[in-house]
Amino acid sequence: MRLSSRIILVLATVSVGMSMAQPQHGIFESQAEPTVQNRIDDILFAHWKKSGIEPANLCSDSVFVRRAYLDVIGTLPTADEVTSFLADKTPDKRSRLIELMLEREEFADYRAMRWADLLRVKAEFPINLWPNAAQAYYLWIRDSLRENKPYDVFVRELLTSSGSNFRVAPVNFYRANPDKEPETIVRAVALTLMGERSDNWPKGRLDGMMTFFSYVGFKPTREWKEEIVFFDLARAIEQLQGEGPLAVFPDGTQVRLSADRDPRRVFADWLIRPDNPCFTRNIVNRIWYWLMGRGIVQEPDDFRPDNPPSHPELLAFLQAELVAAKFDLKHIYRLILNSTAYQLASVSGDGDAAAADNFACYRIRRLEAEVLVDALCQITGTTEKYSSQIPEPFTFVPESQRTIALADGSITSPFLEMFGRPSRDTGLESERNNKPTPEQRLHFLNSSHVQRKLRSGPKIREVIYSNRRQDQIARELYLMILSRYPTDAELKIIAEYSRSDAVEGRECLEDLAWALINSAEFLHRH
Repeated sequence: MRLSSRIILVLATVSVGMSMAQPQHGIFESQAEPTVQNRIDDILFAHWKKSGIEPANLCSDSVFVRRAYLDVIGTLPTADEVTSFLADKTPDKRSRLIELMLEREEFADYRAMRWADLLRVKAEFPINLWPNAAQAYYLWIRDSLRENKPYDVFVRELLTSSGSNFRVAPVNFYRANPDKEPETIVRAVALTLMGERSDNWPKGRLDGMMTFFSYVGFKPTREWKEEIVFFDLARAIEQLQGEGPLAVFPDGTQVRLSADRDPRRVFADWLIRPDNPCFTRNIVNRIWYWLMGRGIVQEPDDFRPDNPPSHPELLAFLQAELVAAKFDLKHIYRLILNSTAYQLASVSGDGDAAAADNFACYRIRRLEAEVLVDALCQITGTTEKYSSQIPEPFTFVPESQRTIALADGSITSPFLEMFGRPSRDTGLESERNNKPTPEQRLHFLNSSHVQRKLRSGPKIREVIYSNRRQDQIARELYLMILSRYPTDAELKIIAEYSRSDAVEGRECLEDLAWALINSAEFLHRH
């Protein structure tokens, strides 16, 4: 595809990077004044005022609709969805859109993708859940999110379930580790469910917590790769008679275990108590991180005394709200998404570099690998092919399935690996790498993978070669790719480019589509 330097220049001008320097009302920002919408805003507005931080303006409707779709369901809005939202003049349309997003099937798909990263849903080395168990585990996660299972119930099932890893899916929490030692299990529990990295815990704290998980048994069956996870009662009876060992909760409280009760249940009762801060703070901080791009505690899985929350009052408020809502996670999403803090533009009011760290503007970040390739497929009407290279058994994914709904971390592609999809080996949030690289830029600029989608994709060809005026087609491409209408200046330059000797016929519009998907505005959430 050919592209003149002039059209590259105009597309760079409307990209996110240039919009920081010269915000344009009506494109990226709203003229409405930011006002307090809920307690989140009360806390943050007071902090900004005290710290002398000028918050960004509210984002425009076109930015908001794209942001809400990508952040909540990991899916780009269609041109019709954008047009409908922009045409809606009712004052509560943003809150109504949020409710719609929270009820979409894709909400469960996208959230299950992030949970599968944390819970290491991976069939092959080094996790070795095997395909049947990986599929069962993923479907249980997704179904739990789809039905909005209370978070305390979700975690209790993870910690206390027993049975076949093929049929009782949450037992895979214990199998999704490089080994089955109590210390490894404790590290997974601390990281995933408490947001703490146990590497630097005092030995006594680690040993005391290991006792709760020292009676988890594993035994194979006659079915290929099936394994039973269970409470090893025989070992418990042998070791927990009389003055059995003391187990120690992470807060230092000691408890004497007995053989008549699974120690995992004792630990779960302690962990999911409404007044246990290490349980509630972890999940509300993760949700804040997923939506805002930075945790109140950053990294979101690194709670420790010398890494305090940047906004302790905000963290405490979200914890209290989770408990009051009986561990309804959608309630926390709803609070954050409806706040003015979430709906600010991505450019700080005074250009202060500290604004993003203090949530005074929306944090720009690149789309995840899965979301990005799904967006390309949606725009072009194409699909991706995924299959397992492991012959035990072969796993073929229907081409109609979107990438965000891939269950198994072992099933990947060169694109996903290049764009930072995590390998699901550690359960760390930082395992996902969204940092741009030169290889990624070259892939979008020059790869046959992207060019084939643009040249032969039925959906984008239908638009480009439709019997409509050039400006109408250009508007449709902007709506499909950037979720907004083009400006008059952009339409003017496109028209000038089409009249030049550089292109013929519909090549101008092919070049335009190619340029738009190469813009920072497309590649980033902003």
